[in-house]
Parts: sequence; structure tokens; C-alpha cells
Amino acid sequence: MSKRIHLLQIVFMGLFFSGMTAFSQINGSDTLRLAEEVHFRNVRQLTFGGDNAEAYWSYDGKSVVFQRTSMKDGIPCDQIFYGKLPRKKNQSFQYKLLSTGKGRTTCPFFTKDDQYIIYASTHLGSVDCPPVPDRAKYGNKYIWPLYPSYDIFMADLKGNIVKQLTNASGYDAEATLSPDGKEMLYTSDKDGDIELYVMNLETGAERRITHTLGYDGGAWFSPDGKKLIWRASRPKTDAEVQEYKSLLAEHLVAPTNMEVWVSNIDGSEAKQITQLGQANWAPSFMPDSKRIIFASNHEYKRGFPFNLYTMNGDGSNLTKISRDKGFDAFPMFSSDGKKILFCSNRNNGGTRDTNVFVADWVE
Repeated sequence: MSKRIHLLQIVFMGLFFSGMTAFSQINGSDTLRLAEEVHFRNVRQLTFGGDNAEAYWSYDGKSVVFQRTSMKDGIPCDQIFYGKLPRKKNQSFQYKLLSTGKGRTTCPFFTKDDQYIIYASTHLGSVDCPPVPDRAKYGNKYIWPLYPSYDIFMADLKGNIVKQLTNASGYDAEATLSPDGKEMLYTSDKDGDIELYVMNLETGAERRITHTLGYDGGAWFSPDGKKLIWRASRPKTDAEVQEYKSLLAEHLVAPTNMEVWVSNIDGSEAKQITQLGQANWAPSFMPDSKRIIFASNHEYKRGFPFNLYTMNGDGSNLTKISRDKGFDAFPMFSSDGKKILFCSNRNNGGTRDTNVFVADWVE
């Protein structure tokens, strides 16, 4: 959920330069894979143009849901789209609008039976796109808006909203579901800070997971249902705390310093497992529930590129997976672990377009 945390539109898009990564032709056909990307095979681009992000698998591995902005296509801010993966190489990826087309949406996720989607939307607050923060007011820092009109909804695959899952005052978004489909993990500021909550979808009963000052979001369950993983900021100095609280009062957060955290399913034994600095986010457990994949810009003081990395559950054995010189993020494995979805600036013709890609995963 960056949903991530977000999103949260494409994260740090304003930082990315418009240069093109040169892709080598591997074995005559795998042209979207860089030579050093040894865990990828048969990389395929699914979308072409616009800002496409947070692409996530159905449980059966046959469909994808994602959020999309495209001014040229009359989509001024993120809406949720759904499509089935092409079965043949010569087939294109066809997708359709699933959200209402009103307001802004984020963080789609399939239910266990693949018959419904959950996502956050501002459409009850206004049919218009909510305003984007004026970054000049904040020293041109990258700022995420926490729109108070975000609530979480469940819709069928025809786009009909069948249930509103949250209605608290404030920001409710960045939702994912437990492996058994019975619980929803999401981010909310309803108690005054940006915290994680777990909701029982049948009863509506909730438990709060985090209790420490700072942003907590983009959380996922591990595939075995025993752990939680998320991104978090932890302001420490008086100046950091003051800035955080000041932005929060305006329903904003500056996501430039985040680390990866894990805990037990009830929030106990919460532990920061990265100490990398900068922005480490979009984390999730790999299918074995032991290793983790996430996006980070920690190697680059200028703030980009963002690439994908894996590590063990305790933060050890950090391994760089992707090599694009712009942006690789939002990784998600298919349930069988054979394929990976991710979003990237690669092959965008020197524009700032971010597209959805799928690849075979090779250990």
C-alpha cells in the first residue's frame, strides 16, 4: 500500500532526470532487462505512457490491478484500473477503469477470492482531484498529501462499490489484506498521528499496531501470516519533531527519510531492520516469508535512482536487484513466486512516464 504507502502518485517523480537507460539485448530478445539484472528474465512492459504505479497481482496470478494518471487520456489524477495478463506474447495488455473516475484513488488490492478489489478514494469528499501541495511553500521538499477525504472501499470487478470499509475522520488509505483474506492492514491518522491498524473485515473490530511518533505506512502481511512489514519515519531531534508535527497539522508528510520495519502480527517486537538512510520503502516479504524486497535510493545522495533490493528478514545480505538509472519500485511477487511485477521509468523515451512491467523471477 506506499501505499504504498501510497500514493501517492509516483514517488519523487520531480527528482528524476529525463535521460534514457541503454538496455542491452540479451539472448536476442530480453531487451528490457539490463545485463546485471540476473534475477529477471523475459521482462515485458504492460503499460505505455502516463504515470502507472502500485501494480499488484490477483491471487491466481492471472490479473493485475494498478493506479494510473494520464493527462492525455483525460485522467488528471490517479484512478484504479484492472486487466488480465496476456496469455500470448503478441497480445497487448488490455485494462479497464475500476474506480469511480471521481476524486483521487490509491492502493488497490485483490481480495482472497479475486472477485473484489479494495482501494482508497477521495470521491465522497469531492468529485474533483484534490489539490497538490505547493512544494515551494516547504522549501521545494518532496511532500505527500494525506487527504482527509480518503476512505477505503471494496468494489467488484465491474467497478460497483459494494462496501465502504472506513469512515473515520481523516486519512484512511494504503490498505492490504492478510493471506487468509480476513483482515485488512491500513494506515490512518484518526488518532492524531500516522499509524497502522488491522481491521477484521467481518466484524469491523480493529487493533492499533504502531504507537510511536512518525509516519507508519505501506504495510503488508507476510505470506505465512506471521509478520508485518512497513516503511516508517522516526523524527528524533527537536527540529525533526517540530517539522513532522507542523506538516502533519496540514495533512502532509515529507517521505524523504524512511526505513523498513517488521513486527509480529500483533505489532509486538517491532524492529527497524534497515539503517540505510534516505528513502527505503515499498517493502514486502518474498514468497518464502523469510526474505524481503523493497525499493531504495540509499546509494545516491542526490535522491535518485531508485532501485530494487532484497535482504534477509533481519536486514542482512543486502542485494541489489534492479539497475535502471531512474526509478524501479512497487515490487510484488506472484503467489507462486515465479513472476514479479514492478513499476519503472525504463524504456520511457526520455520522458517521466512510469510504466508497469512483469518478469520471470530467477533465483
